[in-house]
Amino acid sequence: MTQIGTDWRVLDGVATAWFDAPSMTEGAALAGRSVELSAGILVDLRATGLRVHLDSDEHAEAVSAAARDLGLAPNADVLQQLSVVFESVDPSVVSPFWQRALDYAPGQDGGLTDPLRRDPKVRIRQSSEPRPLRHRIHLDVVRPAAAVEEASLGEAFGPFGVCHTDPDGNEVDLVPGDALGEGVETADWQAVFSAMACYRITSPTQQGDLAAAVAALSDDMGFPLLVDLRPGLVIIDSGKDQWEDDVHGLEVDFTELAAQIQTAARELGATADPRLPRFVQLFLDAADVAAVGAFWVAALGYIPDPRSGASDIYDPRRLNPVLLFQEIDASETERRRQRNRIHVELAVPSDLARTRLATTIAAGGRLLDEDESADRWRIADPEGNELVIVSGA
Repeated sequence: MTQIGTDWRVLDGVATAWFDAPSMTEGAALAGRSVELSAGILVDLRATGLRVHLDSDEHAEAVSAAARDLGLAPNADVLQQLSVVFESVDPSVVSPFWQRALDYAPGQDGGLTDPLRRDPKVRIRQSSEPRPLRHRIHLDVVRPAAAVEEASLGEAFGPFGVCHTDPDGNEVDLVPGDALGEGVETADWQAVFSAMACYRITSPTQQGDLAAAVAALSDDMGFPLLVDLRPGLVIIDSGKDQWEDDVHGLEVDFTELAAQIQTAARELGATADPRLPRFVQLFLDAADVAAVGAFWVAALGYIPDPRSGASDIYDPRRLNPVLLFQEIDASETERRRQRNRIHVELAVPSDLARTRLATTIAAGGRLLDEDESADRWRIADPEGNELVIVSGA
């Protein structure tokens, strides 16, 4: 794996670093300086630090120098990138369905990529293995209601009337979101499981100023927002369900915070794009939810949702998708025995790959095969759902 200085690792072909920061405001200072170097640099700003994806290795030392100047330390141990892999007899008929469902763009490797580069890549690979039974992994996708209608996936089914299947039988619950509230003061926001606003900007300076303004409001209210900087965009996100009072547990009215952010964004000349919000999560069926959930917590470095009755597990920095588990009848032996058509692929830094592999095996994983020349390990969880650990790129 390529390493560009000591701060950076290459994950999925992109030079990436994480810098710890004690506040959103201090992280936003590095975010602003980074995007001034190049409009193609991507930044994910969080309450505990920020992840930076470079568009060119030539900017690595400048970002690292800015981080040192601001007193922010790199932490490569937290770097990872999760993607979703579909195996299909005919990828050409599966790909268009998911492109419409997700509003993704074709990728260079034949898969699909989120144009906002927030939600996981979809890789679609050829397979001749027949798998006729309903499988145990599906996706939830939440988008604005108008976008769901325009996706034109056909008539939905299921208990909530939102389920669709691709030509192979892989399922997606495509859920229409809603406005965050009825008032004009939050008109820029959509509730798509997360509360989200996406603002188009016209310059890196405007982008940095908006990130700084949002960070200051976040710190003042003590609410850990997610702020992602993309070319021409600032995306502001509450995190799944966190905008709801009974979930975040803070003395905060999120709609008030959203209204203040909307005011700040408009004063800076940013323009909301209400079609862009999107939330993606993975659902795994399991006969023993506790055992399967514990495996994935260890394998991905996630933490369990503390809410009573919730089966969610999530990335503590909310940089990768939420996983949920729902119980199925243990008597469904044939379905449980069939290998899934979907699995998860996890890229981690090469210097941490074998440690992650050992952690995953210790958590109840079973090594199915390994390709040492490519630094890839395929592992089954306690019920046969698969995770592929990939070292570096």
